[in-house]
Amino acid sequence: MNIAFCTCVKLGLSCIEEVHNFGGEFDLFITLKDDISKKKSGRIYLDEVAKKNNTPLLKINHINDNEVLKNLKKYDIDWLFIIGWSQIASERVINTCNIGTIGAHPTLLPEGRGRAAIPWTIIKGLNKTGLTFFKMDKGVDTGNILDQIDIPVLENETASTLYEKVNIAHIDLMRQIWPHILNNSLEEKKQDESKATYWEGRKPKDGEINPINMTVQEIDRLVRATTKPYPGAFLIQNDKKIIIWKGEKDSKKKGIKIQCKDGVFIGTETEVLIL
Repeated sequence: MNIAFCTCVKLGLSCIEEVHNFGGEFDLFITLKDDISKKKSGRIYLDEVAKKNNTPLLKINHINDNEVLKNLKKYDIDWLFIIGWSQIASERVINTCNIGTIGAHPTLLPEGRGRAAIPWTIIKGLNKTGLTFFKMDKGVDTGNILDQIDIPVLENETASTLYEKVNIAHIDLMRQIWPHILNNSLEEKKQDESKATYWEGRKPKDGEINPINMTVQEIDRLVRATTKPYPGAFLIQNDKKIIIWKGEKDSKKKGIKIQCKDGVFIGTETEVLIL
């Protein structure tokens, strides 16, 4: 079984390292060229792991480049993993592999298709999310489910802590799915379209706090959802951008007080930037 792995973030590297830990190997690595998406959350480079394991490494501008197709054919790839990759793979790429392409999404699909799954999970106040490995098709997060794992979400969960839980879930799910890949015994389950939901992408500007229209709980969730490794929730005051990395609903705490429509939120860990 010839297997390739495409990633440029920590979640993907964790999967690769776990496979190597239990004696598995890959036949090709694919990643972005070094000068692309340097500021991407969780950005990593595969040079060291490729050299250590004597695995060919292809650096690309886009997943749909012709050189990707050529290399998938050259190495006779049966399965291609695409993990933590923001570019949408074309049908040509997906179908070039002998068996299929596996994607990962940090929700319990079909819930939460789309982008920014970790921030949205916190903003929506969910008490559970998950990780899904699925067989990619021409849709976005619509392919048949190959395996899933639940992830509990605590009341005080932050993007940082949830990201780490998602990272661990990738490792656990990789360990579960790998033997079935080698034995060609993966079972596919169609997604229930009646339960599908879609979450829109988020931009840094979506982290702006509007105290007049937001409750203490809404600000608290926004702060926790957009903290590192994301750009952070923020206020604009007197030509200054005040980033709130951490805060408290307890108005007795020391910090920047944000008066909202139902109480006071305190920014306890902040950063001030001059505009």
